[in-house]
Amino acid sequence: MKKNILTFFLAVASFLPTMAQHFVGGDISLLTKYEEHGAKYLDNNGNPCGDLLSFFKQNGHNAMRVRLFVTPSNASTTDKGQGVCQDLDYVIKLAKRIKDNGFALILDFHYSDSWADPAKQFTPKEWLSLSDNELYTKIYDYTKDCLSKLNEVGATPDFIQPGNEISYGMLWGAEGGSYKKYYAGQESNRERFTTLLKNAIKACREECPRAKIILHTERVPNTTYLGNFYSDMNTAGVDYDIVGLSYYPYWHKDLTQLDIAIKKMERDFADKKIMIVETGYYHHWQPSDVSYDYSSTWPISDDGQNQFTADLIEKLKTHESVIGLFWWSMESNEFGLDWNTKRVTDNWYNAGLFDNQTGRANKALSTLKTFLTDEQLAIKNAEESRSSCKKLYNLLGQNINEKHRGIVIKEGKKYIKSENK
Repeated sequence: MKKNILTFFLAVASFLPTMAQHFVGGDISLLTKYEEHGAKYLDNNGNPCGDLLSFFKQNGHNAMRVRLFVTPSNASTTDKGQGVCQDLDYVIKLAKRIKDNGFALILDFHYSDSWADPAKQFTPKEWLSLSDNELYTKIYDYTKDCLSKLNEVGATPDFIQPGNEISYGMLWGAEGGSYKKYYAGQESNRERFTTLLKNAIKACREECPRAKIILHTERVPNTTYLGNFYSDMNTAGVDYDIVGLSYYPYWHKDLTQLDIAIKKMERDFADKKIMIVETGYYHHWQPSDVSYDYSSTWPISDDGQNQFTADLIEKLKTHESVIGLFWWSMESNEFGLDWNTKRVTDNWYNAGLFDNQTGRANKALSTLKTFLTDEQLAIKNAEESRSSCKKLYNLLGQNINEKHRGIVIKEGKKYIKSENK
């Protein structure tokens, strides 16, 4: 009977359109480096996780995000010390691993040699001599080439971000120069920015026609600006599918503000789905420079981080338009590394989903799966139930291994088992 139920749910899932599912997971762009340097990942009980992607899947995650820089070797020493290393070769290997493990993939183009965010969207060093018209061609060619190479190895993205936190445009020029910024609702550099976007998206549609396009912003605290941004995109004819938002409460205010922002997006851009493509909350200590301190609501601890996650999901599930939730840098884990010779970054990131001092998974890692739809959770529960039926137990109900001899219980029935059977 259980097998029939599982078969039914899997059959239903196979007919669900991509946009009707919920996607949950995180940005794991530094996973390769942590593994190469010997980070030790443990589950909440202190047992080794084994292959981390399998561990994420066991915890209900079904999608992962990876960032891509143009030439990260040109980044500053400081930025390299903060995790800037993801060139195309690096990303191809990690993306293929993600896809081979059955996850959906978000590819996050930064269109910079280093971090691209609202405060810095600097043009790659090798592109600085190009005119605007040449940049329009370059962004198309570069995007198309990257996606073609991912396609070749079977690592086709399911979602693509043409730009990271592009609230104020991208490809501003050289750091320290005269920036070509875009401001929503104003004409200055608007045509330039939207032409860059349209050329990048044209390449995405050609190489990955089934992928959904995400336009990623982070102006949750300023809903007027947020609305002006996406209105500008619609007026300019930018072709996209999903509103992608960053939401960190210590920078973007409380869940009430997030709710206000989502409601505005739902009201004014009803044809678009919404994803929280970046979120996080501290679990060990909170930096002194946060904009908003919610430690009295969500203590800076494993439990506090977990409560934030549960409250966030509860709020998001009141919005049918929200289909994605991704934890930023959830793989961050310095446990087991030689801090003098093999650290991955220059500072611990205390908003990941592993404890840097013990290597144990935080509670929020498992809580994330509750963002899945009821149908997805039913399938997950059915799979777990089916898997548990294959386990062996002794007469005391304790799980035992395959080498056990004597009376065992399997799928609710007693058997006499010899060691080699």
